Amino acid sequence: MALSAQQSASNFNAYKAFEPLFYESEGDDIRTASGRPGDKYWQNAADYRINVTFDDVKESISGSVVITYRNNSPETLPFLWLQLDQNIYKPESRGAAVTPVSGGRWANRNFNGGYTIGKVAVITGGKEQKADYEVVDTRMRVDLPTALKAKGGLVQLKVNFSFNIPEYGTDRMGILKTKNGKIYEIAQWYPRMCVFDNVLGWNTLPYLGQGEFYLEYGDIEYTINAPSSHIVVGSGELLNPGEVLTAKQLQRYKQAQQSDKTVMLRAPEEVTDPATRPKKDRLVWKFKCENTRDVAWASSPAFIWDAARINLPGGKKALAMSVYPEESAGDSAWRRSTEFVKGCIEHYAEKWYPYTYPVAVNVAGIVGGMEYPGIVFCSARAQKNGLWGVTNHEFGHNWFPMIVGSNERSHAWMDEGFNTFINGLADKAFNNGEFARGKRDRHQMSRTMFFDSASAVYHRADVVRGASLGVLAYYKPAMGLDLLREEVLGEERFDKAFKYYIDNWAFKHPTQWDFFRAMENSSGESLDWFWRGWILNNWKVDMAVKGVSYQNDTTAIITIECLEQLPMPVTVEIKEAGGATSKVKLPVEIWQNGGEKAFRHTVGGKIESVTVDPDRVLPDVNSTNNTWKALP
Repeated sequence: MALSAQQSASNFNAYKAFEPLFYESEGDDIRTASGRPGDKYWQNAADYRINVTFDDVKESISGSVVITYRNNSPETLPFLWLQLDQNIYKPESRGAAVTPVSGGRWANRNFNGGYTIGKVAVITGGKEQKADYEVVDTRMRVDLPTALKAKGGLVQLKVNFSFNIPEYGTDRMGILKTKNGKIYEIAQWYPRMCVFDNVLGWNTLPYLGQGEFYLEYGDIEYTINAPSSHIVVGSGELLNPGEVLTAKQLQRYKQAQQSDKTVMLRAPEEVTDPATRPKKDRLVWKFKCENTRDVAWASSPAFIWDAARINLPGGKKALAMSVYPEESAGDSAWRRSTEFVKGCIEHYAEKWYPYTYPVAVNVAGIVGGMEYPGIVFCSARAQKNGLWGVTNHEFGHNWFPMIVGSNERSHAWMDEGFNTFINGLADKAFNNGEFARGKRDRHQMSRTMFFDSASAVYHRADVVRGASLGVLAYYKPAMGLDLLREEVLGEERFDKAFKYYIDNWAFKHPTQWDFFRAMENSSGESLDWFWRGWILNNWKVDMAVKGVSYQNDTTAIITIECLEQLPMPVTVEIKEAGGATSKVKLPVEIWQNGGEKAFRHTVGGKIESVTVDPDRVLPDVNSTNNTWKALP
């Protein structure tokens, strides 16, 4: 006699799991069936020239932006749409309307802000012509006097704007009080173009807080007129270090560019020394960031400042920098920040795609963790593995979505999830795994992966419940990539396919379908069953052992089951009474004819136990049916 594993009714339907129609449309000459941009792929471009004055008394920003917009689409454009993210801080904003009564991460916290828009003009031949415009919540429509020509038409817009800086800016920006002055983190601070693409035309989802960005690429030059007592750091290259730094700081700045060890540009004991700043009332800091979708910056009189060289593939270099207040300067805290910045960026650049910005700045402030091209905001309270974790995560975003420009407003999982996945590999690589996690039990983790039965990974960011965002945007898609890498494709094939996706969509706008096609074409595997179950639906995994019989003394018939709707490749471990143990790896195709699979296995004696998924690498929701044991 034998004791079978506990059985339950099966929810598996092979016809549903392996349904033949998956892609909504065939590939074309814009987005190919092979997961690459086609010969006629296009995207529009936006260059920005921004000049603002920062008033640290009124705590406000005022100035202008000149946008040079190129229409590469095959359509003429009679009007343009811009994003006005600061308008989320207006009490009547949609962001305020959707905020729970109890508050929350995206709450305005009694701040009455938003843009004051001054003149909006179209520039033609160097002359400004007033343009008609309409502001709708966090968007602005500008009607053009003449429709913008297709396939290369250019238009310049000038917008005068100002806004008050919120103390707490929906976890994206804000003000932190420290003993030596306030730290200002400034982001989403100038009117920016909405994306016009071949998927939706104008992408005009309102900014509600949870859904982040979708932006065009271009070159951005910007100047910040700030009090001379402040240090200002920002995305891109500082164009005039000789004008805004002291001679000693400039010398140290150049030294850091050649040093693998962290160099102090402004030491803790120098922060309160007036001699560490040029003797002027105000300074103009000039920055330039090329082929970027955004820029951000930070300013404070309280900054300790250090830096070190980043070594990139092909002999290229960049500069890792950190700015933080005296309160954060512990040896196990922000003193290690630049080491962390350098370490994670060197890993990502070598593993996936070269880092493309001249600097990488980590700013300690009120923001818990937020990413922008070449600069990130991390909590001033972070330390030890917490500081490594947030630094690693926010700089990982420079690959997703800063380099691979997916639409975060619609598909948060394509940036947060992909980034969380690469973060895990960086954890293992940094400093011989100093912050690496041990092997995870995915049977236990399955309880988290499927706790929100109402939602799948695929849903729009702002529609996902706040309590589910961490799982559905970050951890579940990251686990999905881990499963593909470890259990479905293997590391080598997965890494080649993932790089194929990155290489083809760097500085472009992929959709989820482009990602699916790229992974399948490079790896040579049909993965529609996985995308359908793990991403588009909330299907569960439940593998079981049904029983064991014998064909003869040397041949056993082992029967296993797939009891939930998501099939997976499985490993089966067979232990014999004599002590012999063997493992059988079976592909996902075993489930194409139904939820029960019997297979022959050669044995040297009676089987003592059979376990499916013995290493608990699948997110199996029911561990009680994974093992069959023979009766004594």
